[in-house]
Amino acid sequence: MPQWHPHREQKNLPDEFPVNPLFSRQGEVTIPRLRIGDQGMLPETAYQIIHDEIALDGNARLNLATFVTTWMEPDAKRLYGESFDKNMIDKDEYPQTAAIEERCVRILADLWNSPNPDTTMGVSTTGSSEACMLGGLALKRRWQKLRKSKGLSTDRPNIVFSSSVQVVWEKFANYWDVEPRYVNINPDHPYLDAEGVINAVDENTIGVVPILGVTYTGVYEPIAAIAKALDELQEKTGLDIPIHVDAASGGFIAPFLQPDLIWDFRLPRVKSINVSGHKYGLVYPGLGWVIWREKEDLPEDLIFRVSYLGGNMPTFALNFSRPGAQVLLQYYNFLRLGKDGYYAVQKTSQENALFLSKEIGEMDAFEILADGSDIPVLAWKLKEDYTPNWTLYDLSRQLRTYGWQVPAYPLPADMEEITIMRIVVRNGFSRDLAHLFMVNFKQAVEFLNSLDRPVLKDTKYDNGFHH
Repeated sequence: MPQWHPHREQKNLPDEFPVNPLFSRQGEVTIPRLRIGDQGMLPETAYQIIHDEIALDGNARLNLATFVTTWMEPDAKRLYGESFDKNMIDKDEYPQTAAIEERCVRILADLWNSPNPDTTMGVSTTGSSEACMLGGLALKRRWQKLRKSKGLSTDRPNIVFSSSVQVVWEKFANYWDVEPRYVNINPDHPYLDAEGVINAVDENTIGVVPILGVTYTGVYEPIAAIAKALDELQEKTGLDIPIHVDAASGGFIAPFLQPDLIWDFRLPRVKSINVSGHKYGLVYPGLGWVIWREKEDLPEDLIFRVSYLGGNMPTFALNFSRPGAQVLLQYYNFLRLGKDGYYAVQKTSQENALFLSKEIGEMDAFEILADGSDIPVLAWKLKEDYTPNWTLYDLSRQLRTYGWQVPAYPLPADMEEITIMRIVVRNGFSRDLAHLFMVNFKQAVEFLNSLDRPVLKDTKYDNGFHH
């Protein structure tokens, strides 16, 4: 018999459900679940129905699976409440919000060492996934223009990244008809490296995408070494292949914790960088950024100008209307924290990640794969032949009984037989919470070790990976 699973069981819920009499008015007896009702209801009733249902969600502060910010301080929440109605696209109606977006672009261009931070191009997005799409589109258009200028075919573009790349790059390749060339990771090469890149690129490569903070393990791919290899390739063959850095997580970590690491626009081959403002940028969900090294690295014909909002507005994005509040929250963080504040926040997260990796690594059951030395993310696997009775999926489920969400998932192709667990340490996860987590973690392991037979499971629903 298939194991119970919440997504499957949602389909078996009644089509209608009664409302609590305490909150209902006359006529509010049952509510259709899957269609809009004929009549409305009191705002208190609608609120209470949804409030009660989302009480079953997990506690965001105990979600160690997601990279996305789950805590901001009260003044930031107040600013959010005052600005959630602002539409980022409507720059004529909200000129100061537009000006603040422009300031953030300049701040990030400077933070990432653009040679011309006051004039280069950049834009906010709804997240780093949209930012990646825009960076990829610019790579493709620049490649097409160069090929056409030489009278060469533009029929077979390809893009190179590791098999541990975030799914948005698979989407990019699929949606925009670009061949994805995966450099598969393996135990000897656990991330994209220069050798793998050189073996994969050719005259049809629109760009290479190394990751500053791999989603699976949090490690940095060696961007400077990849750029050096591509420089040498150009000297030998004339092929000039640009780099887009997916710094979704590391773009707000490396400048503060590893300022001497060369990964950004100090490398002339790096033409664009994306980052998630709503990850280690410390902003609530709904914000990404993409910045180009210099103005000419973004093809002008990708920018549209519209007049129907008042004024002549340039727009370069996949979305049109989108929230402006998160942009204001990003600027709030820049003002509130400064470089010293960002360092203090990120350093605390890193120290807590190192604490957890040390504690878990000292247990007999586990082998640490990443300790949080790059971005504050740690990952581990179960030691081979430790036990036949339980897996990391079972440990993940057991931790949920305490409220903790910690994903277990397989590594990408060529290493998919290895299952790992990962913790993302974010702002708001204190050392005290880390100690409390370890108490529950050890209790969970102790319970699983007490079993005298394997845990029954439905492997179809094992994967607990979260972005």
